[in-house]
Amino acid sequence: MNEIQKYCQSLIQEVAALQTGNEDGDTQEQTFTRIVVDMLAEAGETENAGIAYDEKALGTAKQHKINGYAISDNYETVDLFISIFHNSAEIETVTKAEIETATKRITNFFRKGIYSNYANEVAESSPIFEFANTLANFAELKENLVRINAVILTNGEYKGDFPPSTTISGYNIFYRVIDINYLYQISEQSRVPIELDFDNFEGEQFEIPCLSTSAENQDYKAYIAIIPGTCLAKMYEHYGARLLEQNVRSFLQFTGKINKGIRDTIKTEPHMFLAFNNGIAATADQIELDAENRYIKKIRNLQIVNGGQTTASIYNTAKKDKADISNIFVQVKFSIIDNPEQYGDIVSRISRYANTQNKVNDADFSANNPALVAIEKLSRYILSPITAQNSMQTCWFFERTRGQYKTLRGREGFTKSRQAAFDRKYPKNQMFSKVELAKYINAYQEVWDGRKLVVSPNVVVRGNEKNYARFINNNLPDNIRKINNVYFEDAIAKCILFKEAEKRYGTKVNDYNIGELRQVVVPYSLSLLNRLTENKLDLYKIWKNQQISSQLSDCLYDLMKQINKFILDKSPVTHYIEWAKKEECWEQVKSHLWAFNINEIKSDLIDEKNPSKRNIVADTDNSEENRQHEENIIRSIPYVLWKKIEEWGRDSGFLTPAQQAFVGFDMAHTVKNNRSISDSERNKAMTVFNIVCQHNIDLLSEADDLTEQPKAETTKSATPTDHGITVELVQKMADWDKRRRILKDWQWNVMNDIATGKKVLNDRLAWGCKQNLDILKKHGFTE
Repeated sequence: MNEIQKYCQSLIQEVAALQTGNEDGDTQEQTFTRIVVDMLAEAGETENAGIAYDEKALGTAKQHKINGYAISDNYETVDLFISIFHNSAEIETVTKAEIETATKRITNFFRKGIYSNYANEVAESSPIFEFANTLANFAELKENLVRINAVILTNGEYKGDFPPSTTISGYNIFYRVIDINYLYQISEQSRVPIELDFDNFEGEQFEIPCLSTSAENQDYKAYIAIIPGTCLAKMYEHYGARLLEQNVRSFLQFTGKINKGIRDTIKTEPHMFLAFNNGIAATADQIELDAENRYIKKIRNLQIVNGGQTTASIYNTAKKDKADISNIFVQVKFSIIDNPEQYGDIVSRISRYANTQNKVNDADFSANNPALVAIEKLSRYILSPITAQNSMQTCWFFERTRGQYKTLRGREGFTKSRQAAFDRKYPKNQMFSKVELAKYINAYQEVWDGRKLVVSPNVVVRGNEKNYARFINNNLPDNIRKINNVYFEDAIAKCILFKEAEKRYGTKVNDYNIGELRQVVVPYSLSLLNRLTENKLDLYKIWKNQQISSQLSDCLYDLMKQINKFILDKSPVTHYIEWAKKEECWEQVKSHLWAFNINEIKSDLIDEKNPSKRNIVADTDNSEENRQHEENIIRSIPYVLWKKIEEWGRDSGFLTPAQQAFVGFDMAHTVKNNRSISDSERNKAMTVFNIVCQHNIDLLSEADDLTEQPKAETTKSATPTDHGITVELVQKMADWDKRRRILKDWQWNVMNDIATGKKVLNDRLAWGCKQNLDILKKHGFTE
């Protein structure tokens, strides 16, 4: 089984798991669509996506179908998504006929929507109404729209050509097929690179003269090129904001509006453009020149890191003003970065320095923002309190970069018991991403920068990318020391509050569903609740209970019903979500007199006379816990598997002779004889473990099968001893620790298995229980 087949099986499992627990009533096809669109958004290939299924007259000439859509912030791009989903763990071949049918259906939907008639055929409560109405009647969209990307999503494999682009009502439609191979690339590389062949770029040939620097440089190669305006415009028409380095696009809030100075030069003095314009800075990871090294033939992974405004303005001036750009030429500085390990860092730094005219913080260009790293660190060890509903302490897992949860689960869950332990400690429903964190926190409370309102619920409604940018720039503590356990607990309380509000608002499959504006009403209601309670909601109480009270939940429900009706009644347009994105809408909500009785949730507010005492944990390193965690991993790898790792390291060449000898003899016998592990040995063993995880993680999956070692290899133990431990004492220890949770989960589970007869109390287990006893005595346990 190759890696793509494994990925396909994993994707099917994820679809099934999410669909089972989904409260929106999504089918597996819609769940698949949601997963893939999230991946595309993470890779910067779409923004502001919504999942909305609609179909009509399938099998007829007028058939249409859509699974999702997206409208860019500048209204230049509309993405249409249609899915072909096979409920099979095997990779199925997608036929040309299936692609043609999907193309016809998604094209028909756009045609119906843009020509004004379809919005009148669907109910306002329909999930597709907002989009259909926007296509038909929203003037700003019609004025700025330049490209429609019709994207066919499938978990199958498609080997044919993409359908040819077409034009409807003057709008260009570009078709793409995103199949399992493309999805695998995104999951591994975060984004799929743009590749251009200038000898045949959409049927045209462009000459791109260039000069390379003579200086040798191990980090990058530099080229200076002159690119025709017609070529640049075509690139922008085809790829849009995908051309822009993702973090620059996010944090500089690229709009694509025409720069007046650039437009005037293009229209009146096109021959002077090269002299007047500073040019473009771009990066790539590969460039191919012609035989004489004078022209660029091909370029791979092209990203514009400075000059997006120039690019968009050239295109828009040609498109909207019908200007002749045949005499426009632009200087481009290409930095070609060969080393894939350095690519992200160097591109990020080039982006930062090339955009010094904009106010952008250094940490804004990466998920490696120190504040996010600190939150991630806290999320790995802060345990939730024990509640009446949950007797186990768990963690809320912050996924700073996409795929961390899955990677860590695969890395540490290499046996069934370890996988179960991981799932208990990090439940999947308690995993959240950085854009979700931004949504939870920004929705809770306004943030002002002087007299300017920079964070408010209308910003949350604008979509993940804009909201996340505001979160990073305006709503993270300026001092990283403020990101401590109290900050994290409050953030989780806001998460719980947000999720409960979403649940109470309901969806189309619930009888109690309030309406179709959940993405608007939930953040608005939470911000309004914060204002009405004067920021006195007791977040610590929510954290301690891991839920909100029924009184607070009912209060939220009543408030959401009022806000839902208010927005429908007061919106000056039928584009309710578009109106809700404006600060004007939020100002009207704030100034309205709401039916709200604060006494109904008095117990949910901070008791100012007796506020909760919250201790700040200063040491977040938790080095002792980390040491024990790593030792547990090492001891989970049985003797026989350490020997197999030695063989694999020798055959593959990934382990040095010294590492081979260490794991094959020292580590194998240390585990076999249950000897103590020094810090030096632990570090060496974890280094090898990480190498195995990187290059052959499947090898670790053999741990379960190899745990039972052959009798010939078992250790001759000394005379058994009970270490003063009895089953009755183990029972007492387990009962005492059940509520206090001093021991680790696996330590308590072993004792509970002994107490209930699932395990026999032998010398090895008695020794472990003796260690547990010593720990519990330090916390007040008496025999």
